[in-house]
Amino acid sequence: MEWVKIMNKKKMKTKDFFTIPNLLTYLRILLIYPFVRAFIEGQYIWAMIFIGVSALSDCCDGFIARRFNQVTDLGKLLDPIADKLTLLAVMVCITIFTPIVLPVMIILVVKDLAMLIGGTRMLKKGLTPPAAKWYGKLGTIFFYVSVVTIVFLKAVFKYENPILSVVLLSLTAVVMIYALVQYYLIYRSLLKKQKEDLKNK
Repeated sequence: MEWVKIMNKKKMKTKDFFTIPNLLTYLRILLIYPFVRAFIEGQYIWAMIFIGVSALSDCCDGFIARRFNQVTDLGKLLDPIADKLTLLAVMVCITIFTPIVLPVMIILVVKDLAMLIGGTRMLKKGLTPPAAKWYGKLGTIFFYVSVVTIVFLKAVFKYENPILSVVLLSLTAVVMIYALVQYYLIYRSLLKKQKEDLKNK
């Protein structure tokens, strides 16, 4: 697989697989199944708990990685993958729950695919993807707040409002698109610098 070749080029160390931030990332991936199952079965309180724990672990892994110097290339690759898988699972559930949000979901899917492809291309070119920026984390926070709000209202108050769902997810899409543009500018800048460095050699 392509990502395996990339990781081999990066000469990953065994200890990188067991850092606290990476363990939290594994947890986020494992939480996807119970969230989807709980949501589909109408156990919205449990679904909210699972997605809440996932959100908390997502907020903590980056802080711990930077605070305790546990930033790894593996983490930089796995973290966005965990985000994308979680996002996809939640989007499918929310779209089934509120079909009117489908256009917003498409925007989010395109945005995340673009970032995933861009990050993979950077690794293939020998460049290290930039660490998560505040605007990227802000998009994630908007996403989790929107999802938890929608699920919470239905689970606790039996309240469904498609317009509210569209507004919340639209705001999330705007923030995520802004983040995508900013990451693209960083991506372009790094490629430009790499080309200049190669010319000067």
